[in-house]
Amino acid sequence: MKKFLGYFLSIIFWFCFGLSLIIFHPIQWLCLKLGGYNAHKKSVDLLNACLVASYYTLFNRVTFIDNKNIPTGQPIVFVANHQSTFDIPPMIYFLRRFHGKFISKIELASGIPSISFNLKHGGAANIDRNDPKQSIAEILKLANNMKTKNWSAFIFPEGTRSKTGKMKAFHVGGIATLLKKNPNALVVPVAITGSYEMVQYGMYPLTPFLHMTWEVLNPLDTEGKTIEEIVKSAEEAIRVRVEK
Repeated sequence: MKKFLGYFLSIIFWFCFGLSLIIFHPIQWLCLKLGGYNAHKKSVDLLNACLVASYYTLFNRVTFIDNKNIPTGQPIVFVANHQSTFDIPPMIYFLRRFHGKFISKIELASGIPSISFNLKHGGAANIDRNDPKQSIAEILKLANNMKTKNWSAFIFPEGTRSKTGKMKAFHVGGIATLLKKNPNALVVPVAITGSYEMVQYGMYPLTPFLHMTWEVLNPLDTEGKTIEEIVKSAEEAIRVRVEK
């Protein structure tokens, strides 16, 4: 029944989602040209609020459990499991106070209204997975911006999305580069549950009547730990929430 209703509701969803991307593309351009980084960021925050709102056209519920104890004004590496493309807008919007930037595939930085513009001009690290030197340079650029501008980073260390909700092992690479440049950065796990079900049939039809949750956990104790141990601790903290 859900799948049947999904055929109809997905049309409404994609209309709202796509219209938001088209409308905000020129808005982002104007904000960046006239108001610089801060104005552009506000437009991106508003875009992602609209994208999250589009989830409700499927009668899907979004629960974002924030952690108000996490301080601002310092670099933070948010480490999350990855279940679908739709993991991203809630993280950008609800954690907007941290100026979080994504490590993203370079292919996404062209051809997609609003999303590609933000990836190009908003401070993301757009990496070419076939070019290790380029990838390291992009991540280092982000790491330097974290250090000088107190930005944060969002990273999905599984590498690829989980199609079943079952977590894959976390990779160390990108996190290691960020932490070497920012050894005092907080490492904060984010547990995402339920979003893989939204795309269990692919991008059409999407699954309606779901409850999806994003939970920001407490920062990890990283003192005296190797990067491998830190990443393992993040994986274990998230796994407890996701696979309970």
